[in-house]
Amino acid sequence: MTETSSGPPRPAIVDLRGNDATDALAELRSGLAHACPFIEPKYFYDALGASLFDAITRLPEYYLTRAESELIERHGSAIAAAIRGDIAAAGADTTLVDLGAGSCAKASAWFGALPVAQYVAVDIALDFLGPALERLQRLHPEVAMLGVGCDFSRHLVLPPLKGTPVFLYPGSSIGNFPPHDARRFLGQVRAACPGGGLLIGVDLVKDRQVLESAYDDALGVTAAFNRNVLLHVNRLIGADFRLEDWRHRAGFAPGQSRIEMHLEALCDVTVRWPGGGRLFAKGSRIHTENSYKWTITNFARLLQDSGFSGQRHWTDPRDQFAVFWATR
Repeated sequence: MTETSSGPPRPAIVDLRGNDATDALAELRSGLAHACPFIEPKYFYDALGASLFDAITRLPEYYLTRAESELIERHGSAIAAAIRGDIAAAGADTTLVDLGAGSCAKASAWFGALPVAQYVAVDIALDFLGPALERLQRLHPEVAMLGVGCDFSRHLVLPPLKGTPVFLYPGSSIGNFPPHDARRFLGQVRAACPGGGLLIGVDLVKDRQVLESAYDDALGVTAAFNRNVLLHVNRLIGADFRLEDWRHRAGFAPGQSRIEMHLEALCDVTVRWPGGGRLFAKGSRIHTENSYKWTITNFARLLQDSGFSGQRHWTDPRDQFAVFWATR
């Protein structure tokens, strides 16, 4: 935290992405050259991608944001009371660690309900995170704030925390992890929260039509979000994808309990990048995202398998979405 003599404190920014730029080049080239080509969903989130996702959360088809908001409105006081009760024994100030912070809006709702002395916003997209964190700092000058650039899909790396850590992973981003990777990631979070815990959002299994509409909206915002990843890849590795050659595809795979998003080639197209390239035949696809949907029982078991010994959960009125509070 740094201060100036003429104004309020300003959030500090720490970039812990290390060799992520070099790793991203290798990861993207490998994924595109794979027999079943893919792009990891973290590459959605350049500045435009982050803004498009924010727009998606406002769409009528995107039930997740409304369900999560209804859940917090109905159960927020009980959730906060459970967290305060579990961390009281630690006897230290609370550090709220916001994973995938984005606009920081969801975390800010907890500032009045929890004794937050420090807020640590973690995101891969520092360009989007910085301005959001500065806006939040102006509203809460009494809270020490830190932005951390980190690709926690690979490994969770954080600077030393000042108080009892309460990790927040809102929305349904845990669904982007295959179950075995989700278990590994949750185990890392558990190791990083002594005396504290994890508050995490989970999208639940529901009607297939509801799910598919949420990922293929009538306005085409999700399609634009999906296709924008190609422009981001062009900048990152010097590829020459053209948006007009690709269309958005999304559907539910019941056997894996997940939504799958793809980009489908509209014609035979050769894409090149420095040191490589490939032909994508008409109708071939690039896999861009999985979004796993969980039952309460299965996610509770996942938390237990990840080492969390205590847990509670709450759901919205229609049982579309759940929030779990898990402790060590």
